[in-house]
Amino acid sequence: MKKNNLKPKGINLTWIYAVIGLLLVAFFIFSDTIGGPTKTLDRNTFLTYVKQGYVDKVNLNLESNKVSVYLTKEALNKEEFKQFKQPEEGIAALNKNQPSYTFTVADAGNFEKEFNEVVAQSVRKNTALNTEVPDAFSKMFINILLWLLVIGALYFFLFRRMAGGSPGGGQGIFNVGKSKAKLFEGDGHIKTTFKDVAGLEGAKEEIVEIVEFLKNPDKFTKLGGQIPKGALLVGPPGTGKTLLAKAVAGEAKVPFFSLSGSDFVEMFVGVGASRVRDLFKNAKEKSPSIIFIDEIDAIGRARGKANFNGSNDERENTLNQLLTEMDGFGTESNVIVIAATNRADVLDKALMRPGRFDRIIHVDLPELNERKEIFQVHLRPLKLGEDVEVDFLAKQTPGFSGADIFNVCNEAALVAARKDKEVIEKQDFLDAVDRIIGGLEKKNKVIKPSEKKRIAYHEAGHATIGWLTEHAAPLVKVTIVPRGRSLGAAWYLPEERQITTTEQMLDEICMTMGGRAAEEVVFGNISTGALSDLEKVTKQASAMVSVYGLNKAIGNISYYDSSGQSEYNFSKPYSEQTAQLIDKEVSGIIENEYVRAKNILLEHKDKLDILALKLIEKEVIFKEDLEEVFGPRTFVNELDAIPEIPTPEEETV
Repeated sequence: MKKNNLKPKGINLTWIYAVIGLLLVAFFIFSDTIGGPTKTLDRNTFLTYVKQGYVDKVNLNLESNKVSVYLTKEALNKEEFKQFKQPEEGIAALNKNQPSYTFTVADAGNFEKEFNEVVAQSVRKNTALNTEVPDAFSKMFINILLWLLVIGALYFFLFRRMAGGSPGGGQGIFNVGKSKAKLFEGDGHIKTTFKDVAGLEGAKEEIVEIVEFLKNPDKFTKLGGQIPKGALLVGPPGTGKTLLAKAVAGEAKVPFFSLSGSDFVEMFVGVGASRVRDLFKNAKEKSPSIIFIDEIDAIGRARGKANFNGSNDERENTLNQLLTEMDGFGTESNVIVIAATNRADVLDKALMRPGRFDRIIHVDLPELNERKEIFQVHLRPLKLGEDVEVDFLAKQTPGFSGADIFNVCNEAALVAARKDKEVIEKQDFLDAVDRIIGGLEKKNKVIKPSEKKRIAYHEAGHATIGWLTEHAAPLVKVTIVPRGRSLGAAWYLPEERQITTTEQMLDEICMTMGGRAAEEVVFGNISTGALSDLEKVTKQASAMVSVYGLNKAIGNISYYDSSGQSEYNFSKPYSEQTAQLIDKEVSGIIENEYVRAKNILLEHKDKLDILALKLIEKEVIFKEDLEEVFGPRTFVNELDAIPEIPTPEEETV
């Protein structure tokens, strides 16, 4: 036999308790005024009423000096006092002793003396004056009761309801426990498609299958297969992870929930887990659907790390709820989760396992052909000159992400508009690349002739070593015009390669140290201008020794931690003796290449002087100037086949 539910559906007991508590508070606060009307009275009029015998009794509160005046029955029958006549029914019957008048006196003693004198002269000799002293215990009890009611209201309305919803199933006051995800559904809300995503063919191939499953699930399920529950997009910033997710939303034509990992974070306990529950509840109601969580590392970091003061317990609770919703009991729903991050190394292993994120899709920096496709997308709305070639632009931007390429195109349009041009020319794109990499030119910056000469030799040293070493990327554009925070800059076109040999890294270190070596060879001393050079070579040499194992003293050992745990580990993964050996080897590599750079510059000092003088005179020199001084490069290098002026990375002074 089915039991009857005594609790009516839809009634929230919390609200009932709150209303009762507020009514009790109101009763205690306003109990003195329940009944008929009460008016204030001035002192002289009161004394006149006493003389005429209209006053029955007077109550004087010795704590508040409040005087309550009660009129006689005869006076209440008069026309002027009829308004104070109290009925014998209704709410007023609860308080028949309601005073007709009230007022406050400054001194209770003087008032009592004056009142007795007036009563002696009045018609009514038996008018009584009663003094009241409030019961301290009763007052304390009422105050405690009021405070308990206030605290209870705060608990129900603020803490409990804001932190995770009420027992009746609501999301709490202000909807703090409700998911902040933006819902996109229906045609036309998101117009981005896979046609707008260029250069990510491998990533698109994997993500397209998810879209096809949502459109035609029978194609996969008839063979017994199951669609992945989640896909994690991993890659450097600006490579198009969010753009790819937006294209999925535009192609899938299913409800799409979009939010950031930080949207789960709140100062109240339990809010993150409540928002996760609400998010998946809404997604299941609209299944098949897609949930996209951008920057998931905000809540998905590995549990138990950096928990020195318990401050991340709330984040861990949110992560636990997310793990349960993605693959736990009762998760047989057609909801697919797509997430994006550039810190996959710090994510929790339970989040990365199959059944939650079955596919890890790497979205890397685009290669040459991919950059061509990205340029073609961003060049569509631009008015281009006849000399602009997509192949040329792609070659000038190695290492650029999709966001960087968009910035180049936009900056080129601004440069052309600044010059009042009708179309965007090739030189505008070169200026845009220079502007993005090196910063804005500061032609008006005052530099002493001696400093200018030192800067010229410094940059000429980079150019000389880069031209005369086999594996270093040749510097093809050098300037001593200040840009951004640098006094001079050298651009080179690095070779796009997947692996790097020991000789290639040593030549790069030698070229980087060429600026400081030129200062010592020419001036006999060194300056602080090589700060960025020293920082770069220190990182390169340290990586050679402790990461890549490119040193005989350490051997085939790598201390690199791909799991990201070294971020929270304050102890080194090697002994103190090994640390000393690493420091010694790093210093030895840098010093050997510095000596090598000085020897090359001493051997070609006459050509170094010519190149530095050209730089002082022109302020900017190109590949043709290097060929004029040093002759053609004798090394076999694919970059020599590029006749144009490359631009792209910067060595600063």
